[in-house]
Amino acid sequence: MDKLPKIALPAIFALIVLVIIISKSAVTIGSGEAGVLYKTFSGGVVTDEPPLGEGFHIVAPWNKVFVYEVRQQEVYEKMKVLSSNGLDIQLEASTWFQPKYEDLGRLHKEKSEMYKERILLPAIRSAARSVVGRYTPEQLYSSKRDAIQREIFEETKKIVDGQYIQLNEILVRDVTLPTTIKEAIERKLKQEQESLEYEFRLVTAEKEAEKVRIEAQGKADANRILSASLTDKILQDKGIDATLELSKSPNAKVVVVGSGESGLPLILGNN
Repeated sequence: MDKLPKIALPAIFALIVLVIIISKSAVTIGSGEAGVLYKTFSGGVVTDEPPLGEGFHIVAPWNKVFVYEVRQQEVYEKMKVLSSNGLDIQLEASTWFQPKYEDLGRLHKEKSEMYKERILLPAIRSAARSVVGRYTPEQLYSSKRDAIQREIFEETKKIVDGQYIQLNEILVRDVTLPTTIKEAIERKLKQEQESLEYEFRLVTAEKEAEKVRIEAQGKADANRILSASLTDKILQDKGIDATLELSKSPNAKVVVVGSGESGLPLILGNN
């Protein structure tokens, strides 16, 4: 009984030390995350091995693990830029991105956990200023939104491709112009729309008038051709044919051929 406490104390101490070591050595990587291993006594950040994947890991207690989110993320940026004629434009954009998994160690070593603030956001701002500076406020307000979005994405991608960042998409959510410029553009667009509508009505009316002229000319030409073809002989033959047809009626009694003016037949008598 006297020896029990002497044996139990070292065992308890060893157990406590073991629990501390395990707690310091155990690392759990969550869903959508990866870990970068830092070896305190053997080279620092590990860049030549894949990062630690999801799940439970045991590492030496004197080493560290830096956990990164590796699934797609979104960063929202609101910035002021200048148009081609020097006007202030407010641009709001969302960026979809994620760190490149296989280069996570290099990203941590060279850019740190602040890579969004140090690399991504400055790249977006620089690309946005460059692209918007090529366009007038009218172009920004109307037809160039998709082109601007595509160009900002392409220019930002060129910057971040070598920085271990995967850029998935940039979405321009809003382009805000100065109120006076916006109102002037809206008035101009309205006037252009009214002008186009007026021109359309003129073209439609002109086409309708041309249609009427063509129809009238066609009728006139047809009457002229018909008049030129109707000689006295033809009219006389047509009259004889018509009279003979009438003579077949049960009401007709006497047909005198050649008794009328111009020698046309006459029908005399009826019931």
